[in-house]
Amino acid sequence: MSPEREAALRDWLSAETGVSGARVTGELGGGNANVTLRLASDDGPLVLRTPPENAVSAKAHRGIEREGRVLRALSGRARVPGFVAWCEDPAILGRPFLVVRHVDGVSITDTLPAAYPDSIETVNRLGEDLVDELALVHKLPWASLGLDGFGRPEGFLERQVTRWREVRRGDQVRELPELEALADWLLAEKPADHPGALTHGDYHLDNTLSLPDRPGLAAIIDWELATIGDPLSDLALLLMFWGDQRRADPPGFPQIQQVSRRPGVHSRRALAERWSGQTGIGLERLDYYLCFAFWRLAAIVEGAYVLFRRGKVDTAYARGIERDVPALLAEAAAAAKGDW
Repeated sequence: MSPEREAALRDWLSAETGVSGARVTGELGGGNANVTLRLASDDGPLVLRTPPENAVSAKAHRGIEREGRVLRALSGRARVPGFVAWCEDPAILGRPFLVVRHVDGVSITDTLPAAYPDSIETVNRLGEDLVDELALVHKLPWASLGLDGFGRPEGFLERQVTRWREVRRGDQVRELPELEALADWLLAEKPADHPGALTHGDYHLDNTLSLPDRPGLAAIIDWELATIGDPLSDLALLLMFWGDQRRADPPGFPQIQQVSRRPGVHSRRALAERWSGQTGIGLERLDYYLCFAFWRLAAIVEGAYVLFRRGKVDTAYARGIERDVPALLAEAAAAAKGDW
């Protein structure tokens, strides 16, 4: 960031929020689409999120804007980074940006932090915290928290299946007959609409921060896909990556929640029942929602493989989709049959 931009940011934050002395101290990793900067200030460390300077879409900031709206609503009510400011004025940084409080936490994928006991009990505690905080979010009165009109819960499942099937039909580089067959099944077996809850949209351990000194959840991050939708879709996405019960070998995206893949951890069913006990929402159609979660992710990420095959990207992530998507579809088919 240029000295001129940094000075404009410092002055704007001071005038709009009372936070003085803001300055960029580094860039934080994680995520593929946006720039995440760490700031120091007289009021403590902050985090700034903004689209990349060369964003190809004029709407590239909309996900961050959604995240800011959610964090404003949840600050003080759930374990999330505290909201500080949202700015759409291009005169400041040249593009919109979000500022939140920095959370002292660690990201966990395949190994536990050195400060944690390397035990099943540690992993189980993480799983319990994940479902407990998700249940809390799902119970919040979203309409009274400034999120009225944030999404349309009616027809949520049907819209998702129809949308992503049409995307894949119009942009494909290989035959995926299971994707079409499962879309038909998901539409035919669709449960009744849920009244709606605030949903994260990409909820799993990798999109949270854990406490640095002891097992536990510090904050839920990456709310860019949040909406008002069916809470069971959030639960299913968490569960699909959990534990050593995956039905493909190797499973799709084996790195996500890899730390949970050890014998003796809480089963998917145990975590689901814990969530159900807190939300009062039944689990009779959990097979459906697990199928939906596997299928939807497969349909979305296939887009990265399309770009790879067309020579527009060449990353390990995009190359890996060649195997990940069929594996996800195989697990979706197994879930539809109750085998999970």
